[in-house]
Amino acid sequence: MLLGIDIGGTTINIGLVEEGRVIRTETIPSFTPNATKAETLNYLAEAITKALVPEVESVGIGVPSIVDPVKGIVYQAVNIPSWDEVCLKDELEWRLKIPVHINNDSNCFAVGAAAKLDRVYPVMVGITLGTGLGMGVIKDGELLCGTRCGIGELGSAQYNGADYETFCSKKFFTQRGWSGKELGWKAAAGDPEALAIEREFGMHLGNLLALVMFAYDPDCIVLGGGVANSYDHFKDSMWETLRKAYPYPLDFLRIEVMPQGEIAVLGAAELK
Repeated sequence: MLLGIDIGGTTINIGLVEEGRVIRTETIPSFTPNATKAETLNYLAEAITKALVPEVESVGIGVPSIVDPVKGIVYQAVNIPSWDEVCLKDELEWRLKIPVHINNDSNCFAVGAAAKLDRVYPVMVGITLGTGLGMGVIKDGELLCGTRCGIGELGSAQYNGADYETFCSKKFFTQRGWSGKELGWKAAAGDPEALAIEREFGMHLGNLLALVMFAYDPDCIVLGGGVANSYDHFKDSMWETLRKAYPYPLDFLRIEVMPQGEIAVLGAAELK
């Protein structure tokens, strides 16, 4: 049995995993913005301790940050001001007396997606479309990390006068005065303005997927995060743009693109 934890800006999701299935979950508020490093570590350790059962063999944690996955050091965590540099693995193993594995949250999503799929792809890319834009790359069932978990992080690549994250995450909607969830509701109700914005989003996402295909030659791309819940509203323009931006049509006979639910907790638990 394993314990997976996904640390977000507003909530922390904790899941108990047995034989590749999340059998129990709990969501608690994330750290307050002014919390000190010691306060955040105490809060997290207490939450983990409450969730532990004797059968748990290890704890995996996904953090929105740069991570040294070997040493378990977190650098410059997004939305956690006191986590400029935290030896999270050592801190928690000392407190919990159990093995702890740390990685980037988008990598955890990719690992979770790979665990849920019925087959192992030569290359699978997991993309989180949330508050920000994150990616993880799985090759032959194994996560590719890099020294600081940087493999796959194309969100900061320059695009359209800004970067891809500006146009392929919730930022795209908030800059137009919408929340992604509200826009999804409006689009589902047939609102013309909402549908037009979703189509524009799909166009930008299609350009991103073309870059992903050039960079990683994937066989499968899995989309997650809150924005992916509106996949049906932007998929047509996404595919239209992708087919124009990527010049090798034979690849479209094999590539799969699919949305997936929130599975970062599962991926975190599966970290090694």
